[in-house]
Amino acid sequence: MNRSTNLILLSAAVAFAALPLVAQTAPGNPPNPVNQQTIQQRKQNQQNRIANGVASGQLTAGETSNLERRESQINHEEQNMRQQDNGNLTNADKATITRQQNRVSKQIYADKHNSAVQNTNPKGEIGKRAENQQDRIAQGIRSGQLTPNEASHLERNDARINQQVRNDRQANGGRLTQQQRQQVNREQNRQSRQIYHAKHNNQHR
Repeated sequence: MNRSTNLILLSAAVAFAALPLVAQTAPGNPPNPVNQQTIQQRKQNQQNRIANGVASGQLTAGETSNLERRESQINHEEQNMRQQDNGNLTNADKATITRQQNRVSKQIYADKHNSAVQNTNPKGEIGKRAENQQDRIAQGIRSGQLTPNEASHLERNDARINQQVRNDRQANGGRLTQQQRQQVNREQNRQSRQIYHAKHNNQHR
């Protein structure tokens, strides 16, 4: 057997040995199977990303409300899937949930990297209270004390208050009247109580 033949045989042997590795990493092959643990880990990861965005100001109250509403819808759909299959998820169910979580993941990234931000260093009393309440909501999301549905509701309230403040300022040359300040403070008081109750009820993520 000459040298050329030996090289050909050696190359063929190396290529054959590499086939399993290539098959595992080829772009068209599916990833590792999705199980209940990875689904739960994904939920926790995305809630942490949202909480971080709230705390950093990368996510506005409106963006957070929308993201948490979508997370709540996924959770509700998962519950319905389990009810139809004795508490289990089929492979098709897991694939559906994964696709939906992928879409929310992309939206989280887009919202955290757009130009809309929340002021994390306000100067006035009303702005500081709003920032404090955002921090409390972020902590509740991260800890699981707030469900996605509760977080969505609270952030929707904050978004409404923020919009009211902006409208009032525009109508008064950038300032708030004493009456408007009192009204905003009453609304922030109600919001503060709702945050407390939502974080201390028997609903957890």
